[in-house]
Amino acid sequence: MQKDKPQKKFWGLSQNAFLFGFISMLNDFSSELTLRTLPLFLSNVLGIKTEIIGLIEGIADTTSTLLKLISGYLSDIVKKRKALVFLGYALSNLSRPFLYWTTTWPVVLLIRFLDRVGKGVRTSPKDALIADSTEPENLGKAFGFNRALDPFGAVLALFIAAAILQWSEATTVSMSREIFQKLIIISTIPGILVLLLLAFFIKEVPPKGEKTVKKFSLSFQELDLRFKKFLVVLILFTLGNSSDAFLILKAKENGMTIVEIFIMLGFFNLISVLVSYPAGALSDKIGRLKLIAGGWIVYALLYLGFAVASNPKIFALLYILYGAYYGITEGVEKAMVADLVPSEKRASAYGLYNAAIGLSALPASLIAGILWDIVNPAAAFYFGSMMALLAVLLLPWALKRN
Repeated sequence: MQKDKPQKKFWGLSQNAFLFGFISMLNDFSSELTLRTLPLFLSNVLGIKTEIIGLIEGIADTTSTLLKLISGYLSDIVKKRKALVFLGYALSNLSRPFLYWTTTWPVVLLIRFLDRVGKGVRTSPKDALIADSTEPENLGKAFGFNRALDPFGAVLALFIAAAILQWSEATTVSMSREIFQKLIIISTIPGILVLLLLAFFIKEVPPKGEKTVKKFSLSFQELDLRFKKFLVVLILFTLGNSSDAFLILKAKENGMTIVEIFIMLGFFNLISVLVSYPAGALSDKIGRLKLIAGGWIVYALLYLGFAVASNPKIFALLYILYGAYYGITEGVEKAMVADLVPSEKRASAYGLYNAAIGLSALPASLIAGILWDIVNPAAAFYFGSMMALLAVLLLPWALKRN
């Protein structure tokens, strides 16, 4: 076990906050090569219906969320973060390669389940470790930096994948098993590097607060009222925030080729990269509420666009701009949690935050799948836009100081 030492600073960030950015980048490089194209593999190769794809994504996300809650609570009890973070990344990076051999959707569901178990185990302790390693005045910057490098891995992965697909002359919408297997093979190397960085360079940082606690407990009543109301509003927003797998299917429906979809996803992530760090740093100066509300408004407007877009070029432009929503909100929301909750309960609070999102993910994806099949695809996106606007209206109430 490493002894506590002052952490080195890189670009004004602690060693942990800085290195977690690159760990996120490598992990996202690995996952984007496979998981972004998984809906196309399920649809084109295995012939799976849209509602089953929605079910798989919903179950995967919900599993991840429940474990984020449990792992966060456990991390606060033992006052350790690193071991859970390592275990989570190991589960994800050792399970995804098994997609290479899959031939049925239940097997895909199992692998996605294991991958999301890994994400669930690591996320809350990781967020708490970043927060505990960072000064309060730099929380937005730290989470913004991590949120920027995460999609940068996706940018690299998707542009490389697009080049491979182009060389393979895969210029139709259909995804083949052979192409999917190539992407899985390429994705394994960065996954190994993630585990090496974690094992040898990330430092344990004990949470601040009371050192002698007879029995840890996380009572919902003990938490800041603003945090609890923020979770309520977040649930409303997430009910309209279905899996992005539906956007990939819409791109396919609009006639985009696999190469075009990969390039579109690459620029989508690039926009997120460019926006995340400035948004996080700006939130340190002007507050989190304005940034979160602005990001949700961007989401609502773009989902209206997705509902009516039929031209592939217009759809691609909207999807690229969709990256701004992720860049504006994700890092800032996590910084907001750190603002509202004391250090010794942060991992549990991040578990509750992620639970609010994940427990809403299953009904969100199921609702979108049902609207898609029974009404029309546009109905799924209209619903998402409506829920986002409702959440924006309620956000000032949630974060108002008593």
